[in-house]
Amino acid sequence: MEPRDVARQYAAGRVALGAALVIAPRRLGRVWLGRDGAGTGSVALRALGARDIVLGGIALHTLDNPQVGPRWQRTCAAVDAVDLVATAAARPKLPPVGSALVMAMAAAGAAVGGWLGQALHPPEA
Repeated sequence: MEPRDVARQYAAGRVALGAALVIAPRRLGRVWLGRDGAGTGSVALRALGARDIVLGGIALHTLDNPQVGPRWQRTCAAVDAVDLVATAAARPKLPPVGSALVMAMAAAGAAVGGWLGQALHPPEA
């Protein structure tokens, strides 16, 4: 699979996950955050979902720009790394299976985004 195809799927997946968080924050929040995610945590989860919709949309929009696209892929990777670290820091108070799933998704997102930032970078002239 070509890096551009991976980048499209990576960005589309981010948009889809963001939409799911906006639409059903309580359901997804219970999995990740436990009871707190089902209550007032849904406000933060909707904001997180909106963030991912915007990031994924910009990553898709800039994909064909060799100067900007790779930077957006690295930006998405950095955001995923922050999600990983934040979840790991709070893990003792989080549901074990849900937090492990989120950490795995965030780690994979950080790795893929970092790789795409390099793979989509234009060759040096």
